[in-house]
Amino acid sequence: MGILSDEKARRLLLPAAVLSVSGLLLTGCGAPPEEGDSNANGEAQVSTDPEVGDDNSDYLACIVSDEGGFDDRSFNQSSYEGLKAAESDYGIKIREAESQEPGEFTPNVNSMVDAGCNSIFGVGFMLGDTIKPIAEKESDIHFFGVDVTDGGFSDNVQNLTYDTAQAAFLAGYLAAGMSETGTVATYGGMELPTVTIFMEGFAEGVEYYNEQKDEDVKVLGWDNDAKTGSFIGDFSNQAAGKTNTANFINEGADIIMPVAGPVGLGTLDAVAEAGEDKGVKVIWVDSDGYESTDKGQYILTSVMKNMGQSVTDVIAEDLKGEFTHEAYLGTLENEGVGLAPYHDFDGEVPEDLKKEVEDLRQQIIDGDVTVESSIDEG
Repeated sequence: MGILSDEKARRLLLPAAVLSVSGLLLTGCGAPPEEGDSNANGEAQVSTDPEVGDDNSDYLACIVSDEGGFDDRSFNQSSYEGLKAAESDYGIKIREAESQEPGEFTPNVNSMVDAGCNSIFGVGFMLGDTIKPIAEKESDIHFFGVDVTDGGFSDNVQNLTYDTAQAAFLAGYLAAGMSETGTVATYGGMELPTVTIFMEGFAEGVEYYNEQKDEDVKVLGWDNDAKTGSFIGDFSNQAAGKTNTANFINEGADIIMPVAGPVGLGTLDAVAEAGEDKGVKVIWVDSDGYESTDKGQYILTSVMKNMGQSVTDVIAEDLKGEFTHEAYLGTLENEGVGLAPYHDFDGEVPEDLKKEVEDLRQQIIDGDVTVESSIDEG
């Protein structure tokens, strides 16, 4: 278990970025969250809700990271930034514990219970199994499972879920349209529903492109029929991510989507080493990788879920006494998920492909195109 220093916390608060193509303001299946904006990293930028009140100094909100810690340039970091935004906007106190490996989950959550937290956020699917038995015993504490899809929780737990298959579908279509080799790839950190949902959506998007264009773009790393694919086994082994990516590049893939948190940094290293002549591009996930990594020049776009804003919003609801057990579900329609801007590649993406992606987004919202998703709304 580790508590973040003030210096490290300051380093995590990234500069504001341009809003993503799809906006990214989360609304949910339960009570609607407060209105606000989010930058491209999922960092909340909200207006203080007058209903929350001015004196919330006795409210302690706590957060426990998945492995990889709060500087993972991904889902842990986005969620932590949402907590920091709530601290700034609502005057609450916060406490955090980083997990470097799964064995630290239970001690970290229990430390938050012992600290007298009013609410505890567990970030990542794997924290769900940790939260469940503790929440059953600690009925006076409100628990939030960020990116936890299991629905079998007690009434003092709310899950924040995201149908990232919808946004990944757009990324797959885009990747197929941008590939020069006719081969793209994806891989995951661990074989979890919140990982495979990206890979499923990505492969579906490529398949849809092939159907519409009578093409045969191939996907390495995921078989949508067999529902199996390539996984590193954790969210921390960047060397394995680099090796896996190098293998994909050797097999002809020129656009690669890692769904692996910090492991994806290994993908960026492999792409950088491959050189410009290979022309390999990366699609990041969770946050806008162009803003949150130091190799944004290789990132075509990012499949984003607005975790930071949702964390801020549910804290506001809890402060108003409006906690709900009903799960939030971020979709394209409510802008809880979406694609980040094309950034340095904006001039390289053909205008007709841009329009097709935007039209496809609306068709998914309208129900004219269905993206299969195994997500459990909890």
